[in-house]
Amino acid sequence: MARRGARLGRTALATATALATAATLAACGGGGAGDSGGPVTSLRVLDYYNNEPENTVYADLLNACGQQAGVTIQREAVPGASLIAKVLQQASSRTLPDVLMLDNPDLQQIAATGALSPITDFGLSTDGYANGIVSASTYEGKVYGMQPVTNTIGLFYNEDMLAAAGVTPPKTWDELKAAAAKLTSGDRYGLAFSAPANYEGTWQFLPFMWSNGGDETNIASPQVAQALQLWVDLVTSGSASRSVVNWTQADVNEQFGAGKAAMMINGPWQFPALAQKAPDLKYGVVPIPVPQAGATEVAPLGGETWTLPRTGDEARQKKAAEIVACLNSDATQMNLATERSSVPTKTALLDGFVAQAPTMAAFTEQVKTARARTGKLGADWPAAATKIYTAVQSAITGGATPDAALRQAQNG
Repeated sequence: MARRGARLGRTALATATALATAATLAACGGGGAGDSGGPVTSLRVLDYYNNEPENTVYADLLNACGQQAGVTIQREAVPGASLIAKVLQQASSRTLPDVLMLDNPDLQQIAATGALSPITDFGLSTDGYANGIVSASTYEGKVYGMQPVTNTIGLFYNEDMLAAAGVTPPKTWDELKAAAAKLTSGDRYGLAFSAPANYEGTWQFLPFMWSNGGDETNIASPQVAQALQLWVDLVTSGSASRSVVNWTQADVNEQFGAGKAAMMINGPWQFPALAQKAPDLKYGVVPIPVPQAGATEVAPLGGETWTLPRTGDEARQKKAAEIVACLNSDATQMNLATERSSVPTKTALLDGFVAQAPTMAAFTEQVKTARARTGKLGADWPAAATKIYTAVQSAITGGATPDAALRQAQNG
């Protein structure tokens, strides 16, 4: 999960329906305060970067973009779990912010309510962005957001442990199973991954499901069952702990950093924690293994997108578009990617970024073929994500075979 990467739609259909009504009202009146009818001197921004270091990183960036646009930024940062509820409240009271950040899987359900303006209405474009990134911010053929950086997950490995065991980083599922088995010893597991009964569990399973040709529109397929069988085999063989059904990605990182796992599935947001808690650990990162040699690895895209709410004040929206453009400039993308251990979304920047940050090479390579979680199902993605993690839990805990667990979840 990108630090926010696995976060998904947190609102039920009732909330979305209420938001649609509220957004319609908001579109009829100005969303900003103080500047309507005169020169735009300030803009309101809402995001969920309320923890450090992101809070300071984005406060400084937004202020810099505000200075460039000639406006003062009035920023509000709320906990991620409360962002959508905050948007609902502001839409109801006709006080939508001028610039709204959304976790990328949330964009389509918010765009469906009519609360957002297409960015092309204000001269913005996502030409040159990775395809999956554009897909994540698109609803019914129109682009509603611009995402400056993204992230995904890869396979971390302990260099010393693999060297001692005579193991090279695995590239295929068979190699992964063999390596995990050989690296399992005493209280050390060969592989750690996160498979809890929430969206984080789905996020970690997606590269295996998608790379094998699985499809969220119908998870009761042989391709998805094969991917789930891999996870079950890793656990039942003892190469991975049965506790994976309870572990968060942070827990997995703790296991890896403490030497309790020789490999792990995780994301680049774990780099700072590893540097702090295991400064002497020598590790590398490679793309997640694929079903067979030559197959294309398909991973999910995390990160946040910046949008323009329908405030009813065109002058403010035009000025807000300048802020979104600034947040997505080449220089900003490169700086954010470096500061946040993430990847620029403009493909022309990728080679230069890897040259500056070689530890991000595996993640950057995967972004080229990575997919948006909402790419096929749009606002219906959360329901599919729930089915996936439900089936994963059932199969790993022995409640059902992978085939049966997926059928039950799909039809449940």
